[in-house]
Amino acid sequence: MQPTAQQDIRGPLPEGLARAIRETAGDIATLLNSASDTTVPVPDSEWTVGEAAAHLALANELMADLAAGHERPYGDGTPQSLAAANAQSLAAFGQRDAEPLASMITEQAGAFLDAAERVAGEESAAGPALVTPLGPMDRSVLASYLLTHMLGHGYDLALALKRPHMIDRDRVALCMPFMLSVMPRVVDTAAIAGPAVHYAIRLRGGTAFGVSPGDGAVQVSPTPMERPDCTILIEPVTFLLIALGRRNPWRAIGRGQVLAWGRKPWLAPRFPTLFTAP
Repeated sequence: MQPTAQQDIRGPLPEGLARAIRETAGDIATLLNSASDTTVPVPDSEWTVGEAAAHLALANELMADLAAGHERPYGDGTPQSLAAANAQSLAAFGQRDAEPLASMITEQAGAFLDAAERVAGEESAAGPALVTPLGPMDRSVLASYLLTHMLGHGYDLALALKRPHMIDRDRVALCMPFMLSVMPRVVDTAAIAGPAVHYAIRLRGGTAFGVSPGDGAVQVSPTPMERPDCTILIEPVTFLLIALGRRNPWRAIGRGQVLAWGRKPWLAPRFPTLFTAP
């Protein structure tokens, strides 16, 4: 990705992230504006297209408020509490029509970026930690969270409407600050009760990082350790879809999108089961 906007170069966010947020919101809006029926069910979900779009619109508004420094309690970070908060917000918001929801999604994505740029002029680029539905984050990680969230639900909408999705290698790379920060919060502590295991995760042509689950906690490092128990090489879009619970890891392995080696390569299929997508 090459920067095309001044905000990407001098603003508070990593290069390319502001543009990716705007373009992803625009891609989702284009999807919605092509929909003739928002009552179409989203595959593997309890939501319809209209409900998923309404959730996205409300979530973008929430993120924009957080970026502006406003407190917005929304669950306690557990999947159950977030699901309950989602249900409550949808029950109180009746809009399900495509065009107004598309406009709200893009407008609130823009409001997020405007707030991030405005606040950056008043404080350091990172700024103080913000309380989010998944723990404290600075605005750069929150922006990565916003992009990740839009891509996950944008993928759902594309699947429901039988249109191409908008996830690509560059956008996955911009999701990684959020993904690495949130892993310790979404780990299944019961699944990692035993001794620590050291994974090296390598996204094909991109990021590599280390994950060491064990003793009821997980350690994430921006670089892999020298001699991991298991190295996993995975295609970037596949990684994000598996991490967000949108793709079956066994199917990805069968298609050659995931390779593993090391002293304990059989640990690779276990890795995605250690986490619960929020």
